[in-house]
Amino acid sequence: MEAIASTVSRVANETYGHSRRLMPEQPWWNNLDPAFHKFPDDFYLDLKAQLMVDSTALLDVAMRTALATMATGFALPGMATGLKRDHELWPFYKELAERRDPQALFARPQHKVQVRRRPPGLLDYRPKDGRVEVLSFESNFRAVNPAVREDYARFRRNRLAWAEHWRHDGPARPTICVIHGFVADPYWINSRFLALPWFYKQGYDVLLYTLPFHGRRQEASSPFSGHGYFSHGIAHLNETIAHAVHDFRLSLDYLEEQGAPGFGVTGISLGGFTSALLAATEDRLAFAVPNVPLASIPDLMLEWNPSSVIMRTMLRLGGQDIRSMRHASAVSCPLTYTPKIPKERLMIVAGAGDRFASPKHSRLLWDHWDRPGLHWFPGNHLIHLDQGKYLKEMAGFLRGIGFDNS
Repeated sequence: MEAIASTVSRVANETYGHSRRLMPEQPWWNNLDPAFHKFPDDFYLDLKAQLMVDSTALLDVAMRTALATMATGFALPGMATGLKRDHELWPFYKELAERRDPQALFARPQHKVQVRRRPPGLLDYRPKDGRVEVLSFESNFRAVNPAVREDYARFRRNRLAWAEHWRHDGPARPTICVIHGFVADPYWINSRFLALPWFYKQGYDVLLYTLPFHGRRQEASSPFSGHGYFSHGIAHLNETIAHAVHDFRLSLDYLEEQGAPGFGVTGISLGGFTSALLAATEDRLAFAVPNVPLASIPDLMLEWNPSSVIMRTMLRLGGQDIRSMRHASAVSCPLTYTPKIPKERLMIVAGAGDRFASPKHSRLLWDHWDRPGLHWFPGNHLIHLDQGKYLKEMAGFLRGIGFDNS
């Protein structure tokens, strides 16, 4: 398995290493089509590696279609009724995107919050040499666009931010902050899937952060965790992403108050996207490691069926196109901004068989970041074959940048 993982990573890097970059003089939202469709999602692997990658990709396609059908079905009524209103709000966000200043949407919180603590759930990790606490606080986020401020604030449960904190006994230690993917918010799932107890045993504290509209943050009427994230149009999505960054930064304030000597972020899927944005907005981070990230939400939606057909139809009905949609969402996209973290402290983990967020997304982010460390594994979005190899590589990366407990 390790030999296959090494082959996949080498071939994928060779494939993308010689490909054409985006034209830096052009805004990415006007310049993405030729490059995005040129990048391959398949690599010229030997038969054994290709079979392994392709077989796991089939699972992604099946799960992706099921998730897209469910999410689109529940979101369609709200999107259809608010279509005209959403399009009227796009110029506000397009203007912010053209500034290329992350502070326009992602201003650092100016006021502290009171953090409450409670015991963890029954399935959550419980170390023998420390304690686990579930944290919550009232978010003081307000929508950046005054025109949507009142509407966004009506989601009352979403105003309460949540995280789980694993702490060793004694002084606070360097902390790995983890952001989950879309609908995949339970702490115990992320703990096991991302092997977080293994990192804890390496001497790190851990913080698992809950994205807006997920878990306890979803409304009582929400049909599934994460429903409110993408269900109300681009303006709402931009504000939700701004909210995610805002509350995460308040969590960092809390870690500083607890004496944490340093912290960095990793995230999976939508959490990888958020991690990439934090690399462009938060200079206190020691590192950022997006795992199977998406790079452009409109382009991800175009890859998914049946959401692709519905989205194209709604764009045409509103007199818009995909470039306009990219432009309107660019203010909340990591491809718009230069990272504040040096390239040596950035790393991307990608699946060669990923069909939730296809390899193009990882490649675009890697290229935008001036090609930092990149590890390809022979699996998909859901099955990370030979995960032990990239976990050890991540651990070596953290030691290499001096992020350890020594």
